[in-house]
Amino acid sequence: MKKEYDLSKMKSRKNPYASKLKKPVTMRLSEDVIEYFKEMAEEKDVPYQSLINLYLRDCVVHHRKVDIFWRDKP
Repeated sequence: MKKEYDLSKMKSRKNPYASKLKKPVTMRLSEDVIEYFKEMAEEKDVPYQSLINLYLRDCVVHHRKVDIFWRDKP
């Protein structure tokens, strides 16, 4: 491999993976949920937002569905 490369004539191009990158979103989460993931993230030594993303990705991969049961009003 060369010790030095001449990159002055290199042309820039769009990142082909740009559509696959993470997208910033704003979410309202309960404080206890955030604390739960922060504690777990600290144990695993990963950022808590990355841990939440990994958890949600696992839900997508395994097609997990949430069961929501609303209590009937008395």
